[in-house]
Amino acid sequence: MNDLTCIIIGGGYAGLQALKSIQKTTQGMANERRIRFVLLDKQPSHLRKLRLFRPTAVEEEIVIPWNNLVLKGFEFVQGAVTSVDSGEKQARYTDAQGNDAQIHYDLLVVTVGSIVRRPDTDQGGIALTDPQAAADIRERWCTNLRRAAHETNPKERNRLTTIAIVGAGISGIETSAELALAMKKEATALGLNSSDTSVYLLNSQERLLPEVSEKFRRKLDQELSKCGVTVLNNRKVLREEEGVVTFSNGDSLPVGLCIWMIGLIPNPGLLGMGLPLTPDGKVLVDECYRVQGMSNVYSIGDCAGIVDPRDGRATQMTCFEAGEQGLRLGKIVMADLEGRPAPSHHSAKSNMDAFTIALGQKGLFWIRTWGLDMVMTGRIPGKIKKLVEDQASYLR
Repeated sequence: MNDLTCIIIGGGYAGLQALKSIQKTTQGMANERRIRFVLLDKQPSHLRKLRLFRPTAVEEEIVIPWNNLVLKGFEFVQGAVTSVDSGEKQARYTDAQGNDAQIHYDLLVVTVGSIVRRPDTDQGGIALTDPQAAADIRERWCTNLRRAAHETNPKERNRLTTIAIVGAGISGIETSAELALAMKKEATALGLNSSDTSVYLLNSQERLLPEVSEKFRRKLDQELSKCGVTVLNNRKVLREEEGVVTFSNGDSLPVGLCIWMIGLIPNPGLLGMGLPLTPDGKVLVDECYRVQGMSNVYSIGDCAGIVDPRDGRATQMTCFEAGEQGLRLGKIVMADLEGRPAPSHHSAKSNMDAFTIALGQKGLFWIRTWGLDMVMTGRIPGKIKKLVEDQASYLR
């Protein structure tokens, strides 16, 4: 008999976890047929998206060739999927040379993830969207500090040594701490006073991370202050123009660089694939990650509209959620292949809240469950965060 072909569209954290999980649960076989695994991604390498903030401050390679991962037993095809025909079981895509192509599947998993939300073109600044943007950010603030070292006008020197980060989610928090520490180090090397560098984290809400405990928030504020980050809450940014950030209340802030980090949106490439979508642009799936109306097609991760059937709570766009879903997907696919009931989605975070935030080489860990509210700071949480990120990328 012919092999079964399982295609994973998207090689981010969810895609890698799905590939590994299905390989493990099926052992590469189903109904006495060998399963051929194909990873289809438009990029030639895996992007460590959780580490995107690092190259803004230091040189760090976050783009990893597929053959440098510990995952084995799959073929890689580079291409951008343009449509899925569930009747013919064909995925059409544009290959690396720009040619139209198609590939047959027996099982299909859509894990194309999300992209960083961009500000409007007239809002100025630079959005941290990809490794090139990260490199551009590092070059710009380093250039500003070199200029500041020779600037005689105090106001202009202060502007050149100031960065504003718009968006105070976890990515914004981690980026602000990383930049604040790196700027202090570089300023000292240039003969500037390290205390004169400024990083502002601009939060449109009343407080950081509304979902966390007050105990954790106080500790987070303290640790950010130690790094050299000033948090400004209730600050809705309108735009950056000619080195000035303007707020909705009429206030302004002179800056050398404005970085936008205003969240994620589902991959807009989904719009043309012919998949059923939710009103907010995610793939419509059931409690077992099966795409509605499409046999043997599944979707997980940031691009999937997954809802916990127990409480109706939608999943968040996090690596933690994607990892959980990937592990469960392997069991679901195996159950479907064998014609037995499959496990349904449920989030472990239904009974607990947990965050691990990197703050330079250190970190901040928080967990709240069963009446406990525990916070840990220092190098151990930082090492835990790095270990989790390495495992999520299946690094050697």
